[in-house]
Amino acid sequence: MRPTREIKLETKKVSKLVWDYALPAIIGTMVNATYNIVDRIFIGQGVGALAISGLAVTFPVMNLTAALGMLVGAGASSRISINLGKKDHQRAEKILGNSFLLTIVFNLIFITLLMIFLEPILMAFGASEQTYPYAKEYLQIILPGNIFVTMTYSFNSMMRASGYPQKAMYTMLIGAVLNIILDPIFIFVFGMGIGGVAWATIISMIIGMLFVMHHFTRKSSSLRLRKKNIRFEKDILIAIVSIGLSPFFMQVAASGVAVLMNTSLKTYGGDLAIGAYGILMSLFMLIIMFVIGLNQGLQPIIGYNYGAEIYDRVKTAFFYGIKIATVVTTFGFLLGMFAPRLFARAFTSDVELLDLAENAMRISIIAFPIVGFQIVISGFFQSIGKAKKSIILSLSRQIIFLIPSIIVLPRLFGLNGVWAATPVSDFLASLLAAYFFYREIKVFRKLDEKNP
Repeated sequence: MRPTREIKLETKKVSKLVWDYALPAIIGTMVNATYNIVDRIFIGQGVGALAISGLAVTFPVMNLTAALGMLVGAGASSRISINLGKKDHQRAEKILGNSFLLTIVFNLIFITLLMIFLEPILMAFGASEQTYPYAKEYLQIILPGNIFVTMTYSFNSMMRASGYPQKAMYTMLIGAVLNIILDPIFIFVFGMGIGGVAWATIISMIIGMLFVMHHFTRKSSSLRLRKKNIRFEKDILIAIVSIGLSPFFMQVAASGVAVLMNTSLKTYGGDLAIGAYGILMSLFMLIIMFVIGLNQGLQPIIGYNYGAEIYDRVKTAFFYGIKIATVVTTFGFLLGMFAPRLFARAFTSDVELLDLAENAMRISIIAFPIVGFQIVISGFFQSIGKAKKSIILSLSRQIIFLIPSIIVLPRLFGLNGVWAATPVSDFLASLLAAYFFYREIKVFRKLDEKNP
């Protein structure tokens, strides 16, 4: 007998189904965003303006660690949804087992390399003599515990893909609430500074990991992590990585861009400009993570129905997602344009840093209303297994258009040119996404003709 969750994926009204899956996913990703935003708020208010800059220097490193989670988690969850749509539960469980082992191996190798070369990496990523101590203290604690972070995020995505969106949301809520409680205790009560923030994050993620892994070892779960499946199988590894490469490259690209941004900001604006970038990224993260959560909610719906060849439901879910994403990114635009200083005050009372952050937001946010459209289209291609197009769209916003903009525009407009690079890239990437979308619609029309 087919599980009720799978029946709902192909029969329940799409708009209601989107919110059933997307709302928990959105809450989960927004909670994820609060980890970083709350950390920056407590660091800025409890440690100082330069500490925010020190934390911003760690962005490229943290993006690289997140890339590993995306490579496994996003790739596996997409493949799980497609295989559940095909009613192949055995292969879905094999994907789960391969993902567990792959996560451990990737993290052990990557974390070891980062810890060995931490100092030269941070200096190359934009640290100065003033900000390096903060960045080093934070990463020396957070990196060894990153395996718990990656395991939590990756298997949380797979939990959602296998039909447990609300439980996936609870996983993230548990960690977020604990992090919010521990941050002020470690900083203000124990005086642990930026290191206290790192410990709060690690402890919170360990609790989240225990919760999500308990789910996959229970007999009542529709998919279980079985010992016999915790071994590498070449075809499954290729299946996971081929889809996971898109978000992986996006995160690696984000890391490279963060390095370029940090070094450019250090050249044209100094350490406090890097701090302003940290505040700006908090606003971006708040809005973008909402859209990413929406994408995560859309993924099992689109992937399952695509696998089941119910193409009209695929299109309905996709267009509904576009509408929601556009509304959200437009709200982000209005917030950044008309209340930038109010937002920045949550992080610092330093007047110079506030001035820099206000200017940064107003310039960087100009093209934000169309960003949601671009992100949803990229996620759509990932959900239907078309990795190549998804990778191109992911990289277009983060590398193809943004890096040249960061290199060229500051030479013409100084610090304002650094801030302007983001909206220029967003606009060009959205045009490319629209072109890909137009071509894919033609493909769907042909599929509809074959499956009336």
